[in-house]
Amino acid sequence: MSFLSHLESIVGQVDGAIACSVMGFDGIAVETLQAPAAAAQSASLEITTAWVEYANILTQLKNAAEVLKTGPITEVSVNSEHLITLMRMVTPEYFLVLGLKPSGNYGKARYVLRVTAPKVKSEL
Repeated sequence: MSFLSHLESIVGQVDGAIACSVMGFDGIAVETLQAPAAAAQSASLEITTAWVEYANILTQLKNAAEVLKTGPITEVSVNSEHLITLMRMVTPEYFLVLGLKPSGNYGKARYVLRVTAPKVKSEL
């Protein structure tokens, strides 16, 4: 199964999903999929630009967790007025990121990312 297939599965299963991506901590997307119905919304929100910035924040959180010896970061969410961003670690170098409408199914999004991350990891 390709990265795109995994992203299609995620977006297809989660109500309110806008876009999903496999990204590296350098902020470069390996693969991205925008939900067809939400393409205009994702463009107006500049999701990919936000995700590059969030990759930097995620790197800082990973480093802080190492220094504090709290264990590795597994998931981070950034909830704002117009967008919920969920990030799930796949490997130490890559993570899944999902953009969700605030009215979207947050719990299902977390679940689907958690079960999909190992599948993506096996393909990296």
